[in-house]
Amino acid sequence: MASIDEVAESMKLLGDKSRLSILSMLRYGEMCVCDIVAILNTTQPNVSQHLKKLKRGGLVVETRRKQWMYYALNMEDKPYLKQIIEGLPSMEAQVKAAKPQDCC
Repeated sequence: MASIDEVAESMKLLGDKSRLSILSMLRYGEMCVCDIVAILNTTQPNVSQHLKKLKRGGLVVETRRKQWMYYALNMEDKPYLKQIIEGLPSMEAQVKAAKPQDCC
């Protein structure tokens, strides 16, 4: 069971539109940074900073494949967040419509 401090830190991470959007996208599976950049229509450094915070908070995990980083949700030990993430507005159409980027 998570402590109040852990839950509070997780909730702080959810207080940003970009981070909520990233978490909503990752509901549909693992994604490369460049795909997230394309969907959010922002810069790679901006997305990387958000992902760094989410990783530090334990909400996402990263996997390296060659020079590219892929991110996935890490919610198994956070049942208090599963319902919140599942209740976010769907970004499934954006994820499915995203064309694979040349970077990965």
